[in-house]
Amino acid sequence: MAMMQEFKEFAMKGNVVDLAVGVIIGGAFGKIVDSLVQDIIMPPIGKLFGGLDFANYYLPLNGQDAALSLVEAKKLGAVFAYGNFATILLNFVILAFIIFQMVRLMNKARKVEEPAAAAPAPATPEDIVLLREIRDSLKK
Repeated sequence: MAMMQEFKEFAMKGNVVDLAVGVIIGGAFGKIVDSLVQDIIMPPIGKLFGGLDFANYYLPLNGQDAALSLVEAKKLGAVFAYGNFATILLNFVILAFIIFQMVRLMNKARKVEEPAAAAPAPATPEDIVLLREIRDSLKK
């Protein structure tokens, strides 16, 4: 029973809940970026390279017909799917760039929120120090 209580305390800590929310939002954001790459960016790039779906570009490695779709070619044997790899690589680069920009923005916001370190008090002028010493001597 103590282990269940300990697990409950662990699961309810703020960091674990924040991490879970981050993973869920990250997964949804990944789908948005994937759609951006697959549906908006790659079609014009594919058109530049022959008007086909760029994700279906591959080289057959076992002699099958290269006119098949990637899914059909994979069923028949090994393929070198460079178009799919390029699409996924572009997806990663876009996602990494967006996350970098978000972290950069958060760091700037954090710097604004943090109070500036208190400026050190200016050094007391020498004549004031001397006058204080004379005053203290006279009091004694």
